[in-house]
Amino acid sequence: MTQRLNAFQTAPEAYKAMLGLQEYVNQSQIEHGLLELVKIRASQINRCAYCLHMHIADARKAGETEARINLLSAWEESELYAPRERAALRWTEELTHVADRSPSDEAFAELREHFSEKDCVDLSVAIGMINLWNRINCGFRTRHPQDRRREAAAA
Repeated sequence: MTQRLNAFQTAPEAYKAMLGLQEYVNQSQIEHGLLELVKIRASQINRCAYCLHMHIADARKAGETEARINLLSAWEESELYAPRERAALRWTEELTHVADRSPSDEAFAELREHFSEKDCVDLSVAIGMINLWNRINCGFRTRHPQDRRREAAAA
């Protein structure tokens, strides 16, 4: 897969604006580990290798276990995730698939059981941001670092 262009070099103003909103998300009251799970789950759905590479590494650094990372695509079938995490993951899927269906009242009710109104907004912004990062990186075929190392070794 050949990278189409480097979006962030091409439009540094857009990158700066995205980083500003990402910083807002990073400063939210939502725990870092949960945000990493959300980023991984959305990136799995969107098939964004670049973001998966980054956020799996970040989740490991934050102390996330291999079992929880490996089972994230089947979180509904696993007992490894707490109710608050499950609500966030369900909301992640609802918002990531918003083009296919409207987010359900059941998913929102579950979210409200575990998150304040402000946290619901902040989590939704976080989900929106990872979906934006995914779309930029998938659209322009941003390659994760391991690809570049393998390519350099083959040259």
